[in-house]
Amino acid sequence: MKKIVKLLSVLCLIGGFLAACGNKEEESQGVKEPVFTAEAGETLIVGLDDTFVPMGFRDNEGNLTGFDVELAEEAGKRLGLTLKFQPIDWSMKETELNTGKIDVIWNGYAINEERQKKVAFSEPYASSSQIIVVLKDSPIKNLADLKGKTVASQQSSSTVSVLENDPSKIVNTFANEEIVQYPSYNDVFNDLDSKRSDAVAVSEVYARYILKQKGQENYRILEETFGKEEMAVGLRKTDKEWLRKLNATLTAMQKDGTVDAIKTKWFGE
Repeated sequence: MKKIVKLLSVLCLIGGFLAACGNKEEESQGVKEPVFTAEAGETLIVGLDDTFVPMGFRDNEGNLTGFDVELAEEAGKRLGLTLKFQPIDWSMKETELNTGKIDVIWNGYAINEERQKKVAFSEPYASSSQIIVVLKDSPIKNLADLKGKTVASQQSSSTVSVLENDPSKIVNTFANEEIVQYPSYNDVFNDLDSKRSDAVAVSEVYARYILKQKGQENYRILEETFGKEEMAVGLRKTDKEWLRKLNATLTAMQKDGTVDAIKTKWFGE
């Protein structure tokens, strides 16, 4: 009898241990959705490509600066948040957001249908066209002249998406029927400067700023564009309260002239 009682006790202990392990395993397997509520004092992790001038980039001292950086800092200040800027692989931006490694994508992030499936967007605060830039002495005068030419752009950028989905199927006319893609626009323009590419497809906001820095006399912008896109902040779809607070703050900043003042500083508009 005593042996049976002991055996039952051992079995109970084993059962309890396995149950506890099972619960821990379930907890470890259960994926908690990341949440940001924007309570005062919270740290907001801002994901960005820190080479994307003039939206978010490093100055000569290595400090992050730019239009979107200043905009985010002002919004954070009004909401009582501490900001941490996190450079990310731009091709992985939505994954970084939805796994909780960052809380927002705030870096010249254009609204498009593909991205709307993955993230929630704030109200737009700026817009930009997608354009083609060539070297000054290039024989390319219009979009038709891109036939058979090597065209470069940034990997996973909205520019690539716009061109690939353009009704004209223009990408099919490029060399190898593709856009040559690089991790950053710095790489893209280096490719153009070295004449490995014949043209670059790029956001007008970025292009006009970088051409001013590199020397506008060395480049030409084709007159034909691919229309305008609006820029906004990307958030997780589950962060509804955070989206409400951010939209209210951005609206207030637009109404009191703060957004326009920052635009004028960076774009001269």
